Amino acid sequence: MSQKTYLTILKIGIYLSFISVFLVFKNLLFPFITSKQIYFNILIEVLFVFWLAFIVKYPAYAKATAGKPSWISFGLVGFFIAIILSCFISVDFNLSFWGDVERMLGVFHLLHFLAFYFIIITVMRTWQDWRNLFIVSITAAVLVCLYGLIKSEHYSTIGNTAYVSGYAIFNIYFALILFFHWRRFTEDKAKRWRYGFLCLAAIMAMLPIFKLTHTRGAYVGLGASIFVMLLLFVVLPRSNHPLTKDREMTPHWRGKRARFYCLSALVAMVILVSSVFAYPNSAIVQNSSVLRTMTAISSKAVTFQTRLIAWKAGIKDLKNHLILGTGHGNFAITFDKYFDPSFYNYTRSETYFDRAHNNLIDIASTTGILGLITYLSIFIAVGYYLVKGFKNKQIGLPEFILLTGLIIAYFIQNLAVFDSLVTYISLMVMLGFVYYLTPIPTSPLTPPLLIRRGEEAEPRGEARAGRQEESFGSDKPLINKEIYALFICGALMLTVIYQYNIKPLKMLKNTIDGQIAFAKGDILGGVEKYKTAMSYKTILDRDSRSSLINVISSNRHLLSQIDKEQAEGILNWTIGLARENVKYNPQDSIMQMQLAQILNVAAGTHSGNSDEFYFYSNQAEEAINKSIKASPGRVPIYFQKAQIYLTRGDEGKAIEILKYAVSLNKEYYDSYCHLARMQLNFKQEEEGFRAMDRCVDLGGTSLLSPAAFVKNLINHYADQQDWQKVIKLYIRLAQLEPNNTQIWVNLAKFYEQEGEIEKAVSAAEKAAELDTGLKDAVGQFIRGLK
Repeated sequence: MSQKTYLTILKIGIYLSFISVFLVFKNLLFPFITSKQIYFNILIEVLFVFWLAFIVKYPAYAKATAGKPSWISFGLVGFFIAIILSCFISVDFNLSFWGDVERMLGVFHLLHFLAFYFIIITVMRTWQDWRNLFIVSITAAVLVCLYGLIKSEHYSTIGNTAYVSGYAIFNIYFALILFFHWRRFTEDKAKRWRYGFLCLAAIMAMLPIFKLTHTRGAYVGLGASIFVMLLLFVVLPRSNHPLTKDREMTPHWRGKRARFYCLSALVAMVILVSSVFAYPNSAIVQNSSVLRTMTAISSKAVTFQTRLIAWKAGIKDLKNHLILGTGHGNFAITFDKYFDPSFYNYTRSETYFDRAHNNLIDIASTTGILGLITYLSIFIAVGYYLVKGFKNKQIGLPEFILLTGLIIAYFIQNLAVFDSLVTYISLMVMLGFVYYLTPIPTSPLTPPLLIRRGEEAEPRGEARAGRQEESFGSDKPLINKEIYALFICGALMLTVIYQYNIKPLKMLKNTIDGQIAFAKGDILGGVEKYKTAMSYKTILDRDSRSSLINVISSNRHLLSQIDKEQAEGILNWTIGLARENVKYNPQDSIMQMQLAQILNVAAGTHSGNSDEFYFYSNQAEEAINKSIKASPGRVPIYFQKAQIYLTRGDEGKAIEILKYAVSLNKEYYDSYCHLARMQLNFKQEEEGFRAMDRCVDLGGTSLLSPAAFVKNLINHYADQQDWQKVIKLYIRLAQLEPNNTQIWVNLAKFYEQEGEIEKAVSAAEKAAELDTGLKDAVGQFIRGLK
């Protein structure tokens, strides 16, 4: 193929990569992640074949890239070497290299982003190439943001608000780069205004997504970057700009008036931020969602406190794995090891952190000092090239300021989150653009057109445009090296595509089909779908196995609906899957707990056979002890251990374990609720109701069921005339029996008794809604209240 054909294929492939941000196939497990990453993987694997054949046939392109040595590329390669090395000392090689379905950020997947970067810097060599790439990226981001706004879905097609915000930040800066380029280099005034309007319209379409996502890290990052950019604009000397000698195109926006406006904006930002934090409860702040989000940025915020626990764990464990960490992607084991039970004081959900939610701590913890240094070297190199290019008047002031601002925004946001596919794609684009801007004093390539005076001015730039489609040597007929590259690499990539993308795709689809069958109560159909999923034997089976284990463990009643022999066969097969997961990493607390749960279910099904019962029960006890050893501060594991002893009929030991769970965190209502229920079941009423008092007072009524049990509790507290607890329990009872009119009638009366008039009216209206015959009585009741 000719140079032009190869270049066209590779450029179109780069543009097609942005389709990934829209893909959400609901018939896959973790659809927001798997849909995108598998598509991106396949696309890059195909492009890699053409890229390799291209540089083999036209080595001048490879030499031109190699002849432009870049510390950015060295830093990227060094970082990947560090994370690959970490895999070989990893506590869980499978997780490090292949990743999991929930994140798909194993080394295998990350290597596709590295290939994406090298393809970009090989073929994106002119400003026209970069203009087109920015336009495609910005268009995709605008559509993602508009979809989120129109559908009122803060996660849009991305699946996570933090990722949406990060993706928008990159593309806002890309739009600003285009805006200032066209502003300076387009001589036709009408075109300049038209192009400028399109860039600003794109930015205005993306900005509202921040209000919807309420991502504090994005606010801080974007705000800090704006502050730094304004400051740089004020302090950097005008004479350092490469266009100042061109009177026809002198940037008027660098005049004294512009400096005054920027300085005023800086002062205004300082005053605004100071005022918001000084008066967080003022009407202006409370009426603005953006300002309210700003006030939530404090050390007292729930998310900050939970992440602080994670950060402390990562820092505390670093000394144990100083050079290469615990292995890429293995932060969960560190988090579990140092899990602080006070975590539950801030939230009861999202208690498993597989990432530190701080990119630097995550990298240091999982890839050690070597990984952290090589990662930071990438951005040190970027800063070096930007400063050097600007000082030598080879990079324009707008590009210097905007890229500096983008790096600051990205870096700060990642102090509270971690990368995903959309931010990795954008990051590689940014790094490739900085590479493009890097001067090449000895290369035959044309210096970056973006930074040269009048380079793309219209119509003057047309005369030079002929030089922009670079050619290294004449086209050649098909040669042996090209054939070998196409066929050998093509065959290899086809194998990779099928083995590591298509087969996982089939596994993920059958997993969802299995879950659907279970939801319909079809246990045999669900198991068959899971067996089909497992038959592909993919490198991502871990999450599919876990989902089946959870379904069987939490729906053991389904087993009673089928033949005993079939139920035992399903249990044994599921236990085998749980053991396969444990093999990846015997220190994985959650995998050991899942094994213990399914073994305890098996023990329960063999309650009539003492030998079989204890065969499974003893293994369950062994697994739960390993789970506790891996994460001694994680309270719910003790609930599972208590359940194992309860299955054995040893209520004394079960209660003892639950009391210890209570001692780990005396503000965690789950422990009191479990303890109270067990004590009441075994007629320890005095202690049981004392624990139930704490359960109800701390807000744990949502854990209480069935309705009969809640009714007994209501009777007890009514006898005690503890009406506040009675009301809380009635609210729970109304959730369990929402169509029971009498519950709403009683609840209305109790609200009236406690003087909560509005709630009494609401409960009475609900009763009338359920039973229209009560309409007159309810009306009279409400009038009496008023």
